[in-house]
This record gives sequence, structure tokens and C-alpha cells, in this order.
Amino acid sequence: MIIDESNQCVSCGLCLPHCPTYRVLKSEADSPRGRIALMNGVANGRIALNARFIQHMDRCLTCRACEAVCPNNVSYGRLIDETRALIADQSKSVASARKSNWRIALERLLLTQPTRLDRLRRLLHFLQKNEWLRGLRRSSLIKNKRIFKFIIQLPVVKFPYAAAAENTASNGSAWRVVYPAQGEKRGEVALFLGCVARVTDVATLNSSIYVLNRLGYTVHIPRNQMCCGAIYQHSGALEQANALVQRNKSVFAEFDTVISTASGCGVQLLESGVAGEQGEVIDISHFLMAAKGWESIHIAPLAQKILVHEPCSLRHVLREQAYPYQLIARIPGAAAVPLAGNDQCCGAAGTYFIDQPEIADTLLQNKITTVKESKAQYLVTSNIGCAMHIANGLYENGIHVEVLHPVTLLARQMGLEL
Repeated sequence: MIIDESNQCVSCGLCLPHCPTYRVLKSEADSPRGRIALMNGVANGRIALNARFIQHMDRCLTCRACEAVCPNNVSYGRLIDETRALIADQSKSVASARKSNWRIALERLLLTQPTRLDRLRRLLHFLQKNEWLRGLRRSSLIKNKRIFKFIIQLPVVKFPYAAAAENTASNGSAWRVVYPAQGEKRGEVALFLGCVARVTDVATLNSSIYVLNRLGYTVHIPRNQMCCGAIYQHSGALEQANALVQRNKSVFAEFDTVISTASGCGVQLLESGVAGEQGEVIDISHFLMAAKGWESIHIAPLAQKILVHEPCSLRHVLREQAYPYQLIARIPGAAAVPLAGNDQCCGAAGTYFIDQPEIADTLLQNKITTVKESKAQYLVTSNIGCAMHIANGLYENGIHVEVLHPVTLLARQMGLEL
């Protein structure tokens, strides 16, 4: 596949100005065109699969901005995933060394058993409530800066909507299997929880359930749903990613519509065919804009400028960046304004901000500067990884801008107390 697909690249260079790493590093080997040439060389045996080659592949954010502008429709996303799988297969010792202890723990303990993350919710809530994490942020005793950065940038941990609905706050981890529609029933959907989002993005999940119920949609949250597999997919562990995909396929097989609240997960679910041939995977903003029943919904006004960040997965792959603007426009008085530089990645890119912190921080600083100059109070984004990365950067720079999902802002104006 690597040889055939890489041969489709005509080296026109139209992708170069759209590539974040090329703009930062000014290196042809760190551009889509350069990487594709290297991939072809390794696949054909003309170039050695060595540490230098791996470095150029690791530096790719998989933002797929290049794919969106390619005149020859080169499937760069598939190329980089297959190349990383090749690295993992042919250079096991090197590939193993690339994995830090935190990643091994994340994969083995959490991604394959995301319900364990539900059980961590109370512990993290306790640490945040007592401001231990904020205190540790200033501690010189913390040596593992990368994993620490991941932990401290967790948003305020909240509990599932089920706790309030069923008075089950005693366990704080239970999601209801079904959230019935309110009023006239218009349909049924399944909600994908994700893995880390079960802890870090409960506000968005709760908001999605609330808005969908108010519009007349019954929301199902199937038991035993797994991580979407994107972290495995983009690290070259294709077998592990496929195992998660197959389990999710069986879990969501009975549902025609699967809703995702994180665009990165949405891409993985869509491209891996989790919903099957007859079903659909759809981003929450897209679904809500097509939904009926808005005429009976009261939305409180919010006379504010709302910055809209467009995640790479939403903009370059799903091509659905218009829907968050339309969703915010339903709030009377709210003015949705694009964040300058939306065509460039923020640097989060799954675990990239931990694996490649220098490049990620450079890309993030561009976002922080534009947010500061905007003088806005709110920034909405449709991907939890981007939200965490940007929110942490704003905090570290002393900039008080609330970062949240557009559906969360909408639900708040509809009366949901988060």
C-alpha cells in the first residue's frame, strides 16, 4: 500500500505551506512531500529504516491538512499510519524505545479498559477539589514533566448526568443505559463516550444528552463500548486499533446513528466503519443543526463574542467546521468568530503534545497569542484534546478565557446547570 499510494504524490509542493511542522522546522524532510518521498524510499529498500527516518515520521501531527489540499487526492492519513506500522514491525527495538512508561500504562491499563477511567473520577475530583494538582504544578519535586503536564491540564472533573437523574452520587461513575426523550419523541441515537473523555469531558457528554433529550431524542449509552482506537492507529499498532474497532462494531451494531462529541474520535469511528453500512457516525454539532424541535426550546441570550477553534479532524477530514458556528448562532446575541490561524494545528494531536513538546508548544503559542489579542471571554472547540491543550496554555499565560465545547455553551443557555 505504501508504495502504490506514495507513487500518487507528484511532488507539486502545494501541501508545504499547510504543514505545521514544515512551517516550524523549515525542513523538507518534515513536510508531507518530503515524508512521502522518505516513505517510498524505505518501502522500496532505497533508504534505511533508521532512527533519523523514524524521527521525521514521529514529528508528523497527522493533522491531514496536506490531504485536504492535495490535487491528486493522496491518502496521507493512511500512508503515515501504515508507515508507523512498518516501523513497529521492522524495528521493534527502536519502536519499543519510543514508548515511554506513561504511554505503556495508558494503553495497557486504560485504553483497553476505559471503564477503569470511570473509577478514577472520584480520585481526580478529590485532588482537584483540594487544589492538590494546582499545588503540585508549582512543585520542584515533580521530575516527570511530560506526564505531569498531562495530569495538571485535566479540566474540572464532573460526574455523569446519571448521578443527578438517579440520585446515584454515591458511586459517581454510573452512566444510565438509556436517557428517555422529553416531550414528543423524534428519534433514538447512541452516544459514544470515548476513553479519556469519560473523565475529562463529562460536561460535554452531559450537555449532549441534555440537549438531545430536550429536542425529543432518546439517548442510548451502550455498555462495553471501548476507546475508538485512534491512539493505537496513529502509533502504528494497527492490530490493537482494529481489535477495539471490532468490539465497538458489535456494541453499536443495533443503532442507526452514533453521535461523537470529539471530532478526533469521530474520524476514527467513521473511517473504521463502526456504524456499519446502514448506520452513520455524526458529530454532535452536525446532528443538532439537522435536528427538529428547536421552535419549542428557550435559549437565554449571551451578548458575547465567541471564538471558534476548528480542530484539524473537524476541518481537514470531516469538513464540518461550519456546524459549530451555526450552533452558536442559535444563542441570541452570541457572535461566533473564527480563531485566527484555524488552518494550523494547535499542537495537541492526541498525545503529540507530550511526545513532541517543543513543536507542540510552538504551535500552541500561536493560538495563545491570537486568543489574547481577541479579548474574548469564551473559546469553543469540538475536540477534547485541543480543549485541554489550549486551556492549559491559557492558564500558564494567565489568560482568563473559558474553553468549552459549543454544545456545552448551548446547554448552559438552555438551562442546564453544569
